[in-house]
Amino acid sequence: MGHPHIGIIGGSGFYSLLDDPTYLDIDTPFGRPSAPIAVGTFSGIPVAFVPRHGVNHEFPPHAINYRANMWALKEVGVMWVIAPCASGSLQAHVRIGDFVVCDQYVDRTSGRSDTFFDGPEVIHVSGADPYSPRLRASLVESCRALDISVHDGGTVVVIQGPRFSTRAESKWFTQMGWDVINMTAYPEVHLAREQGLAYANICLVTDYDVGLEGSPDITPVTLDEIAATFARNNEQMRAVLADVIPKLPPTPDPHAANALEGARI
Repeated sequence: MGHPHIGIIGGSGFYSLLDDPTYLDIDTPFGRPSAPIAVGTFSGIPVAFVPRHGVNHEFPPHAINYRANMWALKEVGVMWVIAPCASGSLQAHVRIGDFVVCDQYVDRTSGRSDTFFDGPEVIHVSGADPYSPRLRASLVESCRALDISVHDGGTVVVIQGPRFSTRAESKWFTQMGWDVINMTAYPEVHLAREQGLAYANICLVTDYDVGLEGSPDITPVTLDEIAATFARNNEQMRAVLADVIPKLPPTPDPHAANALEGARI
């Protein structure tokens, strides 16, 4: 089958993906990942998969071992990481069912282990352009080829969870111009960068955040509507992966691979 050069981190409602997987129980210097790493094929390409929240969704966002997940993916040979995640919209023009391929994030979490470099070696990795431009472009191109409504760029604000935002917080995020809200997009992205892995997320919009209630043409969604959007988004996400995975080379992305250049003190 060969070593997987592509990794998928599955989010809520997106737990199984690969054909005929083998499960690798990997112990890392940072503990165990959310689940054994599944290695199998998707569209005929070797791919590694880890369910972000665990097989039974047992890890809430603040309790995920993000470092172990990313370390384990690199250990099995991954160079490119695609990370779908369910998200809420903070802007009226970002509609339910849209995909957002983010180019920036705002970290509002606290207490998460978000670096591999705890000393004594001091490393300052740039966060200016956290997502892989090449991987982002490939995902956007695939979405458009499949006629999926996609936003090329956007800012995800990452909250600690497991609680949702207050109305005041949500309105603040909207007024700041941020596009989507999520609980898991950080520190995944930065840990991938520290590991030299090309990383891109796709925010799958399932609902409008509470701060948008009362805006023109926006009404609160029901749980049934969110579930239906989940199912539709996941099917579309599979189609995107089937289109983009065969196009990614088994070689590193220079934007990611060179992340540590000039970062050591």
